[in-house]
Formats: sequence, C-alpha cells, structure tokens
Amino acid sequence: MNYAGIKYCDVANGPGCRTVLFVSGCRNACDGCFQPQTWDFGYGELFDERMQQEVIDSLEPEYIEGITLLGGEPFEEENQKALLAFMRKLKKAYPDKNVWAFTGYIYDKDLVAGGRKHTEDTDELLSMIDVLVDGPFRQELYDISLKFRGSCNQRMINLKETIKNNKVIKECDV
Repeated sequence: MNYAGIKYCDVANGPGCRTVLFVSGCRNACDGCFQPQTWDFGYGELFDERMQQEVIDSLEPEYIEGITLLGGEPFEEENQKALLAFMRKLKKAYPDKNVWAFTGYIYDKDLVAGGRKHTEDTDELLSMIDVLVDGPFRQELYDISLKFRGSCNQRMINLKETIKNNKVIKECDV
C-alpha cells in the first residue's frame, strides 16, 4: 500500500491532537474531493515497515489522542489488507489510543457482510476503529460548519456501539 501523506499533531481530522495517515487509492472519485491525487493507488510512497514504525512511534506522547485513517480510501480492498496488518501492530503497542477512519463507502451497505467492499479483513479492521465517518463527499451538500465532515450526508458512527448493538449508532447519540 502507498500513502499520500502523514500529519503529526493534527487537530482537524478527529478529536484532540492525533496522527493522520492518508492512504493512496480510491475508486469513489467524489466530485469536489479535496485530494484527487490520492485516487491513484501508485501515488505517494510505499507504507513500508520503517514508515509504519514511525507512525506507531508518533503515538507515544500522552498528549496524542489517537490516529485517523483517511485517504484516498482506507476501505478499498487492497488498502484493507495492508491497514489490518498495520493496525494489529499499532493496537498491540497502544491498545487505548482511539482510532478514527473516514470512508466514502456506506457502513451498513458497503462494509457489512455481503457488501461490495466487505472482505475477509473488513470485520477485524472495523473492530479496531472507534469512530467511522462514512459516506461520499457530496459537493452540493458541502457545509463548512460541520465538525469533522465535509458534507451533511456523512455520518460520524460510534463503531464500538454500532457493532455491539447491531445497529448504526451515531457518535452524537452516545
């Protein structure tokens, strides 16, 4: 898997100060996407062992609340496989750091068993994520006042509660 960029001490893509990993590769191609260069799976650099360890090490300070996965598209099949292996290492090192992920796919349509982006890796990867912001960016629904979202169709899902209750629980509902 390639990555398009990494931000350290980011405050725009989830609560608190966090590390943000922008993966490369996206088939959604949302009109108005703020990073269309990340659609290309070959864009950026290889997310090799050295970079994975650098990202994991960046979470060490107590003031770093967690990590955010976005892109590109973390839930493209190719990216799920690579992210799962990485997240296993990250969670072993920092089991209590929170994880946010952004996807242009719809959780209860595309990422559940039988969904078009569900793979053998999806359920375990989802189990490591605390909040999933789902839904494609829609330029016509763009709203600058939204916290951690670009358009009002996107949901902030409390994934732990959603999985436990087998129904979508929005972050603000918990």
